[in-house]
Amino acid sequence: MPKPDRENYSDDEIEALWVEQAPQLNSTVTLADYDPSWPVLYEREAARIREILGDRVLQLEHVGSTSVPGLCAKPIVDIMLIVPDSSDESTYLPDLEDAGYKLVIREPDWEAHRAFKGPDTNINLHVYSPSSTQIERYRLFRERMRAHDDERDLYAATKRELAQRTWKYIQHYADAKTAVIDEIIARARAEQVAPYDEFSEAYADHAADNPYQALYDRPAILKLAGPVAGKRVLDVGCAAGHLTAKLAERGADVIGIDLSQGMVDLARKRHGDQARFERADLAEPLTFLEDGSIDLVTASLVLHYLLDWGPTLGEFRRVLRQGGALVLSVHHPEDWHWFDRPDYFRTERVTDEFPIGGKPQEVQFYRRPLNKTFGALRQAGFTIDEIAEPMPLPEARHLAPAVYENLSTKPRFLYFRAVK
Repeated sequence: MPKPDRENYSDDEIEALWVEQAPQLNSTVTLADYDPSWPVLYEREAARIREILGDRVLQLEHVGSTSVPGLCAKPIVDIMLIVPDSSDESTYLPDLEDAGYKLVIREPDWEAHRAFKGPDTNINLHVYSPSSTQIERYRLFRERMRAHDDERDLYAATKRELAQRTWKYIQHYADAKTAVIDEIIARARAEQVAPYDEFSEAYADHAADNPYQALYDRPAILKLAGPVAGKRVLDVGCAAGHLTAKLAERGADVIGIDLSQGMVDLARKRHGDQARFERADLAEPLTFLEDGSIDLVTASLVLHYLLDWGPTLGEFRRVLRQGGALVLSVHHPEDWHWFDRPDYFRTERVTDEFPIGGKPQEVQFYRRPLNKTFGALRQAGFTIDEIAEPMPLPEARHLAPAVYENLSTKPRFLYFRAVK
């Protein structure tokens, strides 16, 4: 995929990243109509790679244009492979080479990226580490085009126009697509946050007294956080700052961050005298925080908005001091029953409705099985110190009897305290 964080590749850079001589195209680009055999070819390659590498395969996914039904593409199947450390070639390269895969690209200074060609199928096997920002980027782009025909058609038209030009290297063609790819990804991220910007005032009022948050989630987070006086705390997904203020009242020095600018503005207005609030995107590095500068990260009902947790958890671990803790809550994996989903083990995007401001508001997030949550924390280098399935506060029995009955008998949220 074209790189969002650098200038286009020069000829010298292209020649340097290829292990052997960089192949020159000096021609137009041939695009093929969508072929239903592409997913079949991916599944065959995925099975072979898993057999070769075993548990060294942390994630393996079909990405790129051939993963989007109805999209034209170069007839080359792109595969994303996540290994524990892509810069340590000794842990995977010899076994892949023995099976006929050939290393063709090595980029040690950019995402520790490696690329292989297959032994008998035309593929690009892209290898990254769990902390790579490309994981979320690949997924957002793929899922956006799968769900929006207009985005898929826009990208297809752009590709067809560019494919008619003559390119010295195929990378130049890839670089020329960066602008439209960035636009599509930006719209995907904006869609995730837009609902909260639109009803930020109503949501802030709702969250203040909603029993699921006031009598269940926030107390559970605070209990797992323990004493916070004198600690520096990062409150992730702070919304209007209700939890942030509670942490500050207990003596913590708190920074609250949220993707929604509307929420950040409200938090500053309501609690700006107690804590600092900043807009931040969890899909991007938290560049305003130094390594080891945080004692505690709280993430209340926020991580399930992310498809991939790897880069975000990596940033949490980076900013935490040694021995610092991450306290988080997410939807309980039992939620597959709530949404009437057919497959518990699938990680998938679902839609829910919140009664906010007197009317239902749709929000979307990702549900996943328990092993995916455990695996993400482990792969990011955390030790899980405690898991909780809490009860609501006793006063909920009188203040919200129906909610109390529901939360006392059925799992709703799941809580973790994880330590660096």
